[in-house]
Amino acid sequence: MATTRDFIDYIAEQADLGDALTHKRMFGEYGLYLHGKVIAFACDNSLFIKAAPATAALTDPLPKRPPYPGAKNYPIADELLDDGDALRALLVATEAALPAPKPKKPKKPKASKRKPG
Repeated sequence: MATTRDFIDYIAEQADLGDALTHKRMFGEYGLYLHGKVIAFACDNSLFIKAAPATAALTDPLPKRPPYPGAKNYPIADELLDDGDALRALLVATEAALPAPKPKKPKKPKASKRKPG
């Protein structure tokens, strides 16, 4: 079952982080970004948090499972969805604990496919 847009909207509403919290559709599911950093994934209408050593105190009590077959286990924050303050604290702490995204390499111009002559 793919994640619904209503679920993403509910996360955003509960977290109350305004435009700082964004999302992108990925493989039928969603990646959630805070200030441009990937901090969580929404898969099958569950919220999977990217774990970091600095957020272990917040994520250790949460259940864990893979968001898709073959993935590693991620903490699932579904039980925090109705507690906006706890959800916001977890998302903000996760963003602070994760490194900045690597800058994207500039695209190389495509070689011309013209035939000589």
